[in-house]
Amino acid sequence: MKAAVVGGTGLAGRHVVDALQARGVDTVVLSRRGGVDVATGAGLDEALSGVQRVVDASNAGTTDEAAARAFFTAAGRHLQQAGERAHVERLVVLSIVGVDRASGGYLATKLDHERTARSGTVPTFVLRSTQFHEFAGQTLAWGRQGDVCWIPEFLVQPVAVAAMARVLADLVLAMDPRPGVSEVAGPQQEKLVDMATRLAARRGDPVEVRGAPDDSADGRAFAGGALLPDPGATITGPTFQEWLDAGERDRFE
Repeated sequence: MKAAVVGGTGLAGRHVVDALQARGVDTVVLSRRGGVDVATGAGLDEALSGVQRVVDASNAGTTDEAAARAFFTAAGRHLQQAGERAHVERLVVLSIVGVDRASGGYLATKLDHERTARSGTVPTFVLRSTQFHEFAGQTLAWGRQGDVCWIPEFLVQPVAVAAMARVLADLVLAMDPRPGVSEVAGPQQEKLVDMATRLAARRGDPVEVRGAPDDSADGRAFAGGALLPDPGATITGPTFQEWLDAGERDRFE
C-alpha cells in the first residue's frame, strides 16, 4: 500500500509518517517544500499517482479566521478533486475535538475543513484529536509578556502527538473503519494553566504563569469542558505527567 501525508513535515504529520512507515506502508510526504501546494492544487495530480490512502494533516500557518478558512476549504476541495482523479481509496483528515462547539476563530475553520473534505466522492474519515501535550510549550511561548506568561484557562484532556499518530495510522489502514468522525484523547483531564506551570518548572524557566480570563462565549465554553472528548473517544497514554517525566516524549516513540 502507498499512502501520502499532506503536511508530513509538521509536528503531527511527522509522527503520522513515522507511524505508517513503522507498519510497513510506503509513505510519501506532500508539502510546499516538495512542490505540492494543496491551497492551489499545484503538483497534487503527480503526487497522488499510485497512492491509495491520503492523510490530511495540513496546517493553515495562521490563526487569522478568514485566512485559515480560505486555506482549509481550498485544501479539502483540491484533495477531493485530485483524489478522485487518482482513484484514491480513502482520505483521512486530522481535526480537533471541539470544533463543532466553537462559535468562531481557528477551531471553527477546522469544522469547515471537515465539511469540505467530506463533500466529495472519495470516502473521507475524520479523526478529531484533543490538544497535544506539546501545546503547553506553545502557550508558554505565545503568552509570555516579560516575566509573566498568560495562559488560557482551558480544561483539556491532552494526548501525546505520537500516540495520536498511531491511532490515526490505525484508521488509515483499517479494513472497515468507523464512518464519519471519531476522536482520540489522552487519559487524564488537565487545566492548561497547570500544564504550563509544571512544564516551566521542569525546564527551569522562572516565568510566572497566570491564568488569562476570557469572558467570551468560547472562552467560557472551553474553560467549562467544550474541548473535552465525547464518551466514545479512543483513549491512549501517556498522561501529560508521564510525558513530562520521560523528557517531553512518548515512551513508545
